[in-house]
Amino acid sequence: MATRLTPLVPLGEDPSDAAAQQSPWRNRVRLSSLGDAADAFLARAGFDRGPWLVVAFAAGIAAWFALGGPGEWLAAIGAALLLVVGAPALWRGKEQRAHLVTACVAIGLLVAAGLAIIWTRSALIGAEAIERPTSAQLVGRVLDRIEQPAEDRIRLVLAARDPESARPIKVRVNVPLEQDRPGLAEGAVVRLRAMLMPPAGPMLPGGYDFARTAWFQGFAATGNAQGELELVEPAVGGGAPLARLQRTLSEHVRGQLGGSAGAIAAAFASGDRGAIAEADDEAMRDSGLTHLLSISGLHVSAVIAAGYFLATKLLALWPWLALRVRLPVIAAGVGALTGIFYTLLTGAEVPTVRSCIGAVLVLIALALGREPLSLRMVAAGAFFVLLLWPESLIGPSFQLSFSAVIAIVALHNSGPVRAFLAAREENWLVRQARSTTMLLVTGFVIEFSLMPIVLFHFHRAGFYGALANVIAIPLVTFASMPLIALALVLDLFGAGAPAWWAAGMSLDLMLWIAHFTASQPGAVKMMPQMSGLAFALFVIGGLWLALWRGRARLLGFAPAAIAAAMLLATPIPDLLITGDGRHVGIANEGDRLLMLRNTRSSFVRENVSELAGFQGEPLPLAEWPGGRCSADFCAVALERDGREWHILMSRSNQLVELDALAAACAASDIVVSDRRLPRSCTPRWLKADRRMLERTGGLAVVLTDPPRLASVAERQGEHGWRRTRSGS
Repeated sequence: MATRLTPLVPLGEDPSDAAAQQSPWRNRVRLSSLGDAADAFLARAGFDRGPWLVVAFAAGIAAWFALGGPGEWLAAIGAALLLVVGAPALWRGKEQRAHLVTACVAIGLLVAAGLAIIWTRSALIGAEAIERPTSAQLVGRVLDRIEQPAEDRIRLVLAARDPESARPIKVRVNVPLEQDRPGLAEGAVVRLRAMLMPPAGPMLPGGYDFARTAWFQGFAATGNAQGELELVEPAVGGGAPLARLQRTLSEHVRGQLGGSAGAIAAAFASGDRGAIAEADDEAMRDSGLTHLLSISGLHVSAVIAAGYFLATKLLALWPWLALRVRLPVIAAGVGALTGIFYTLLTGAEVPTVRSCIGAVLVLIALALGREPLSLRMVAAGAFFVLLLWPESLIGPSFQLSFSAVIAIVALHNSGPVRAFLAAREENWLVRQARSTTMLLVTGFVIEFSLMPIVLFHFHRAGFYGALANVIAIPLVTFASMPLIALALVLDLFGAGAPAWWAAGMSLDLMLWIAHFTASQPGAVKMMPQMSGLAFALFVIGGLWLALWRGRARLLGFAPAAIAAAMLLATPIPDLLITGDGRHVGIANEGDRLLMLRNTRSSFVRENVSELAGFQGEPLPLAEWPGGRCSADFCAVALERDGREWHILMSRSNQLVELDALAAACAASDIVVSDRRLPRSCTPRWLKADRRMLERTGGLAVVLTDPPRLASVAERQGEHGWRRTRSGS
């Protein structure tokens, strides 16, 4: 007969109490098992840890922008440091978990460092905006001169004083091109009257935040010159040497090669994009070729490769030197110096700096006999850029540049691609077909990796970019840029005309490809605003796919798929209300976008159209059969999900009888106005008048049941550039 054993329980205690006391041990065992599994997973992954450390540093920077204010920033730094201290304490005596402890400590330290660095940089260089729009007389010294002949103007960055508080400020002023004169360059002192505006925040939720950009660039105001500019003190020597060389080179190129081809050749040679026509710029963007216009990896690599190749061939002609030193090392030094000079000449923008750093690291790797193209090299370049300019992380330039390079390196370092490109016995035609196929695959991979970034920042993406790049990239790399360089050299002897003609033909062909691709049906897809969560999931999925190894990297498709589903489910806002209340866009009414006012501002139209996912010319509400407009108000009824929404919008500043206004408000669900409405105006759901919009900024309204409302202010937090009003 079996004997039943009963656990011994101290006298006076309930057995359930003993079970409760055992639960912490069970939790500890469970935690230990999870720790063992995580450490084993890290141990057998075999991934390169360097890039992930840079990802942790970037995550800290991103957290500072995403979180609301100092309290949350301090809490995030505290949590990261708690991870640093807690991980060794939690796994003390567990040497087999070295991978897990090391990862936790490194991630915690770098996340905290990223938060601290961007917070410090914002406090050191952030520029407080002027209080209000003002027309004032300015006397300032020119810090920078930006050529924009396509806009028929030049931009001057001035060190001046605030007209109201007399504090030193930096302002950017547009001056008509006709007022240009000798001596108007860096270092000159000018006097002019200008209409100054504080840098505007986003016009609508998800719109471009110029106030944030201006904060980190140090601009307290921007504006336009009024009247004649007076040159008080001409620039000594014609301005800064590099800036003067850039302008001289750009003017020379445009003088040798006119039209659109000349403007793009000037951009390749000097980084000056100011002469590129708007139509060409838009075609390049919609065809996926706009990256060719910014001096980045393609251009810097071509220049450094040319310097390396020429140095190798010319030095080899000196037998004494060739027998005594390693020519590749000297050629690498020449190539590096060439790339650094080209980077400084073209303005040292983030993509250019990144490309220069990457190319120099490649040269060092070649000189040392190491693998030149690796994700660790890309990570080193990213860390250097983020250390100097941490705010660049949230800009499209940094994201597009590094995403493209990561995609290329990860693709070409993967096992299947290495096997596909491995050397083998085959004829020339098969080799070329293999290379062309790989070029096309690379184009598609780059296109898909960049699409979430383009949609998040610009709300539109080109779908035929991979095909266009297959022709355009080799054309620019092996024809246009070498021909421009050859033409500049031949110009020293007055014999550059044939080379300029050939360069112009290649650039005209590139422009034709851009315009042809952009004009095809379905070439551009407009999308409403992507949420921050969806974008973060795209980034996490993409980084996991690129940086992890083995089959586990396929897990990166999971967050990317969730993000894609979220994006497709994102509704187009029914109402878009700008922060000043003057402009209202009504979407989802057939195939048209309706606008309250027929504005001449292309900036307003583009912002509303992009965030409404609309491509074309908006229709004024007064011209739409469903709109009822008087001189003072427009009223419209919208049918959404079986409910009729009545919307009332003001369109003048004329006084209105209070009783009539109160009755109209009471009959409306939503009232929008650019002026303060009386308390007697009480619509059924939303009263978006000037008083409310000064607090919230622009609004995006989705008329579901219940309706959803998004505002600019809720995304701004307590960062230094936050302005509750959004200009239009």
